[in-house]
Amino acid sequence: MFAPSNPARVLANGCPRATAYRSLTAPVFFRSGGRLPRRSDPKAGVGCGCRSRLNSNASAKNPERCCAAFTLLELLIVVGIIGLLMVLIAPAFTYIKGGTDVTSAAYTIKGVLDTARTYAKANNTYTWVGFYEEDVSQPSTNPPTLGTGRLIMSIVASNDGTTVYDPNNLAPIPATKLTQVGKLTKIDNVHLWTHTDTPSGNGLSFDTRPNVAPAYCIGNSSPPNSATPFQYPVGNGSAQYTFLKAIEFGPRGEVRINNTSNSPQRAAEIAFEPTHGAPTPASVPANVAAIQVNGFAGDVRIYRR
Repeated sequence: MFAPSNPARVLANGCPRATAYRSLTAPVFFRSGGRLPRRSDPKAGVGCGCRSRLNSNASAKNPERCCAAFTLLELLIVVGIIGLLMVLIAPAFTYIKGGTDVTSAAYTIKGVLDTARTYAKANNTYTWVGFYEEDVSQPSTNPPTLGTGRLIMSIVASNDGTTVYDPNNLAPIPATKLTQVGKLTKIDNVHLWTHTDTPSGNGLSFDTRPNVAPAYCIGNSSPPNSATPFQYPVGNGSAQYTFLKAIEFGPRGEVRINNTSNSPQRAAEIAFEPTHGAPTPASVPANVAAIQVNGFAGDVRIYRR
């Protein structure tokens, strides 16, 4: 009474539906030129979902087939190779970070210049962008610690739309006649640099940019200190910063270094180099940058090496 109704439908591996599967796939076998459909699981019993007892017995007799793993020696070799690769590529990541920092600083300076120019034109007045460099190894103090590594920038505007100072008798701009435009901008690990290279002229790269005379370059050794410096904060308070280097924007967007004693030039330049802390770089790094401002239109362009 327990005999199967059709013994021919039972295989030796105990899968009762194997014969039916083969009978169903026989027409497909001939129509496809002798190819059977793929089975989703090679360990399954001929496509019916039953696990082959032959495979199960083989796994039981040889447990290493399903429990294989790396030896301790192999793991140590892999860890050693990864450590060696990290040592080799770490300098590359450092250089990439340095390049990113310089790019970020360049766009920050450009943003400050664009803001000053836009404010001057929109309000039909004069604005000034002041540059000051302090010791980056010290917190910003009052009075500040003059040094290397942290660039401070401030934008101020004339209250009455005039230059405020007397062109024939240059003197510090009275703080009560100025309006602060935005907050101070501080950039760490950059050093103003009066360029010592000789760019070729009219290109779009750092080495082919227009060559700007030192008198029109905001750098560590140029230009001469302004005869019309201004202070931060403006108003009646005492000065924390006195900006002796500045760029002046007129109501039409024209640009001068410091004040009207300097005529608009084809370009004025702010050049800088990255630093690692307060020491001045012993030589010019590879990833220096220059920002040039057109003296007549006020357009700002970044040049990167």
